[in-house]
Amino acid sequence: MKAKVLVDNITKNQWKAEWGLSIYIEYNGHRILLDTGTTEAFAENADQMGVRLEDVEFGVLSHAHYDHSDGLGEFFKRNSTAKFYLQKSAEENCYSRKNFLFKKYIGIRRGYLETYKDRIVYADGDMEVIPGVTLLAHRTPGLSGVGKKAGMYVRKNGRWRPDDFSHEQSLVLDTKEGLVIFNSCSHGGADVIIREAEAAFPGKQIYGLIGGFHLFRSEDQEVRELADRIRKTGIRRICTGHCTGERAMEILKEELGDMAEQIYTGFEIEV
Repeated sequence: MKAKVLVDNITKNQWKAEWGLSIYIEYNGHRILLDTGTTEAFAENADQMGVRLEDVEFGVLSHAHYDHSDGLGEFFKRNSTAKFYLQKSAEENCYSRKNFLFKKYIGIRRGYLETYKDRIVYADGDMEVIPGVTLLAHRTPGLSGVGKKAGMYVRKNGRWRPDDFSHEQSLVLDTKEGLVIFNSCSHGGADVIIREAEAAFPGKQIYGLIGGFHLFRSEDQEVRELADRIRKTGIRRICTGHCTGERAMEILKEELGDMAEQIYTGFEIEV
């Protein structure tokens, strides 16, 4: 398995950066795209990196937020055949609460799900897309509490409710080193994501977790406690960025040492 970050919040080279994430993956001869960032930057970077988006066989949307889905239109313009896999509960209804009266829309660009309905496949829970590549839905109860604490809501049938991240999914790849998990924001908690994969694949070793950890607003002690829980899972490698945040990344490095790596536009990993 090889993966290359097409866009992230930071870059260490000439490629563009933005608040968003997109990762290109090669696995056993298959080409997969995870998310499309906020703009067409992921596609422009792909051109410069020599990644042919027209050769992508299928895409996966990690969750229904704009910074992972707004580039879908650009992808579908460049690739005329690939399907994109979303969780069944993914809708255009995600908001961030700034105060008690104001909620900002942070969901999939309105109209996209209808415009591209012929290119979208909805997974109802877990789904093996191809041998060794599985979409893993949340199976942990009580995640609406995490959504409420983070100020994230969905509007359903005219009512507001804390986001339980049922629209979020992990992309899990089975490799010779163990399972590699991609979860772009890990809203439910990075340790929760790892434990969900353990439960879904009993007896399988978890090698690594790649993606954002949504810690950019977290207190230092919260990050240290998370690092301890991650360590106790026995995972061997985490590669994180995007919504993790600079200060949280510093703490993860302090607590986890070399097993924690910063991702950035152009970052590559091979397992």
